[in-house]
Amino acid sequence: MKNPFNARAPTFDADAINETIRRALASAGLDTTTGPMHGVTEIIRRALAAGRHAEVDPKFDADSVIDVEARVVPASEDTNAAWNREPSRSVIDVAARVVPAAEDTNATLEREPPISEAPQRPGSFEAHVFTNDAGSRAYKVYVPAGKSDAPRAMIVMLHGCTQSADDFAAGTRMNRLADEHGFLVVYPEQAAQANASKCWNWFKPQDQLRGAGEPSLIAGIVREVARTHGADPRRIFVAGLSAGAAMAVVLGETYPELFAGVGAHSGLPYGSAHDIPSALAAMKGGRSGMPGLKNGRAAAAKPRGKAAQAVPIIVFHGDRDQTVQPANGAHIVQQAHDAHVAQADDAGLRVSSQSGVTSGGRRFSRTVHSDTEGQARIESWTVHGAGHAWSGGHASGSFTDGDGPDASAEMVRFFMALPRAGSE
Repeated sequence: MKNPFNARAPTFDADAINETIRRALASAGLDTTTGPMHGVTEIIRRALAAGRHAEVDPKFDADSVIDVEARVVPASEDTNAAWNREPSRSVIDVAARVVPAAEDTNATLEREPPISEAPQRPGSFEAHVFTNDAGSRAYKVYVPAGKSDAPRAMIVMLHGCTQSADDFAAGTRMNRLADEHGFLVVYPEQAAQANASKCWNWFKPQDQLRGAGEPSLIAGIVREVARTHGADPRRIFVAGLSAGAAMAVVLGETYPELFAGVGAHSGLPYGSAHDIPSALAAMKGGRSGMPGLKNGRAAAAKPRGKAAQAVPIIVFHGDRDQTVQPANGAHIVQQAHDAHVAQADDAGLRVSSQSGVTSGGRRFSRTVHSDTEGQARIESWTVHGAGHAWSGGHASGSFTDGDGPDASAEMVRFFMALPRAGSE
């Protein structure tokens, strides 16, 4: 095989390229005669002029690197919010990519999307704080662009340990689905003061009860956003990863009238722990339960770990998860099944299963529990070979597995297919 670095540079019209770049910047409203953009165009001009007659040099020197952007977005800032604040600069993203002199620049320009095809401006992503008697929590709300003729559905996303709202939004790409389907997305954020690892405290007795602790904070956030943005109170759903999934299950049990459906990815069943040692045991597949807990309220009862509310639920779990053992996903499904059967007028739910392989090579098994009318009430996905990570997630977020089936898309499909729940 020939060494690609020994190829000679093709000829090109540097003046024409410079003029094309100048027109592109001018059309974006950027002044190339003075200020920072003048320096950018000068660097491009010198780089192209130097490449007219020179041989290829595989090394990059200080004069050939373009390290200027039209706008700077801090690493912790969600790009959707930046787009919303600076619409005038969203038309162009000045190339920070290095184009070696040997590369066919005309071909490069053809591969890059024309300026007129810049992506449509997304919705707003704003930060807020909610406070009640249980404390305060920050949260972010994503509102998709465009108006809605009807009240929007809402999906509440609860991050896992060590994660943030921005991290979880990037990894799950739920905001993109919100743009596509027109629903609101709310990202409550755990405070480091409440848990050093920023885990939701799903295992503490006071955080597994209605009207107390973190469930009351999250429910308060949901009501505040629903009121502010006119959300449909019968189409509010909650989903989470790991500790966030365990808290989502808690919310489905303690606020069944508020949440029409639950999504649990790599989570734990309701009432499976009452302190840190029992939480660690539950994560490894053991069960100690929480003393004195019944139907989401404190009660004089034996340890149970039993859910009573038949809220529709979709469960994802990797069968190689070493952080939260897969048995926990099976326990969530069993709890939900028992609750649905207890509340059903008929003999129970009908079960169907299927399996497949994603384009990324991940095998999966999917089981659906449907009522007599064919409506799915419980859906369970086992992702074979996957660990403790959001299936189908994007690498820009932590704890993601891009090879698995798209958990975000499947949860949205499941939620949107559910009949509207009763509102408060």
